[in-house]
Amino acid sequence: MAKSNKSESNKPEQVYRIGFVSASVFARDVETDGGKRTLRSVNVQKRYKDGDDTKYTSSFGLGELPQAIRCLQLAQAYIEGHEAEVNLDD
Repeated sequence: MAKSNKSESNKPEQVYRIGFVSASVFARDVETDGGKRTLRSVNVQKRYKDGDDTKYTSSFGLGELPQAIRCLQLAQAYIEGHEAEVNLDD
């Protein structure tokens, strides 16, 4: 029996990073009435240090909001590009 590698399946498809803020795009394949479809979601977070530990939060200060907004804009453009792709082989 093949063992699934969960860490591979949880790996982001694309990451956009500005400073300590990043937006990660995750993709998952689902079956629908129209066939197989890829759904994408975005996780936005900020990396920070707590002593020697690196931690992540989804809370942003006023100065970090422009970075978060830009990362989200890049992720949005990436997803829109993939949504607009048409497979002519089908």
